[in-house]
Amino acid sequence: MEVKSANQPEASTDSNYDRKAEIKAFDESKTGVKGLVDSGVKRIPRMFHSGISITENSASDSKFSVPVVDLKDIYNNYVRHEEVVNTIRSACHNWGFFQVINHGISISVMDEMIDGIRRFHEQDADVRKQFYTRDLKNRVLYHSNTSLYRDKFANWRDTVGCPMALDPPKAEELPAVFRDIIVEYSEKIMGLGCTIFELMSEALGLIPSCLKELSCAEGLFIQGHYYPPCPEPKLTMGTSKHTDASIMTILLQDQLGGLQVLHQNQWYNVPPVHGALVVNVGDLLQLMTNDIFVSVYHRVLTSHKGPRVSVASFFNGQAKEGLSKVYGPIKELLSDENPPLYRDTTGADFMAHHLAKGLDGNSALQPFRL
Repeated sequence: MEVKSANQPEASTDSNYDRKAEIKAFDESKTGVKGLVDSGVKRIPRMFHSGISITENSASDSKFSVPVVDLKDIYNNYVRHEEVVNTIRSACHNWGFFQVINHGISISVMDEMIDGIRRFHEQDADVRKQFYTRDLKNRVLYHSNTSLYRDKFANWRDTVGCPMALDPPKAEELPAVFRDIIVEYSEKIMGLGCTIFELMSEALGLIPSCLKELSCAEGLFIQGHYYPPCPEPKLTMGTSKHTDASIMTILLQDQLGGLQVLHQNQWYNVPPVHGALVVNVGDLLQLMTNDIFVSVYHRVLTSHKGPRVSVASFFNGQAKEGLSKVYGPIKELLSDENPPLYRDTTGADFMAHHLAKGLDGNSALQPFRL
């Protein structure tokens, strides 16, 4: 089914433009944004027009930058360990983001993970189509824009993802082009996640095992994002302004750039550092820490260059008890001077709200505040 694009005559005015039909045609093509680029579009379909000025509130200087944390020798050097804990405490409270280097995952593994995601999105469209779905019960989810039918505009991005813990797909269910590397990468990222949760626990003044004992490191969902070159990058977003619903996210990004974080009402670039991984606080961790750690808005810009490829590992806290698990402010962090700011909620209720709201530019935390 043909998707109308903006390179067609401007006959389509507000009165006869059928957005629902355009979205439906795009979705039913099952080839995503990559399919549009392969078809040779010179102007992007109207459903992608954001109406957002990407230069507004963009920081023009670099006096601030997302902290970089060096994990080298942190368990052999007490002074270094304390420095790292203090840096993470400050970064999670003030930025909600930091980058980690010397984290123990080799550059070759990270590069192969990026290449695997690129191979998936660049394989023959008929092969990709076999995985295209919006059924969240599927073991492998490939689609463009999770909340496509709810969002005000579509993002210039395709995504493939799957749960890698607690209940990962069987090997034969995974796409062959990244089957081996995603298994290896997920094992490495789980190990790093456990280390960071220990450091975060210490940064909160808690015992190192606290966040792990609260099942924070048990559920892992990995998504591979693909942002094709955009013919009109000023008109749309790669990923619109949002916070993550996870407990913590670890992001592997290629060298193209485009990720921005909102800090003190200004958008700052998070520049790619080869060999580094980006860590950010998710909504559930802000809730659990009673606003000591903050989940902040971030976005991804489009570009004429590309494709941009990134791999997001979401520690979603879906423990063995599943979505019935209850989340609330950690009791040890509360006092008369620091009363709970959030009500207890189940993982099911929180995720249901997150999915229903889509990418509306608002935090998912607001309805759970006391």
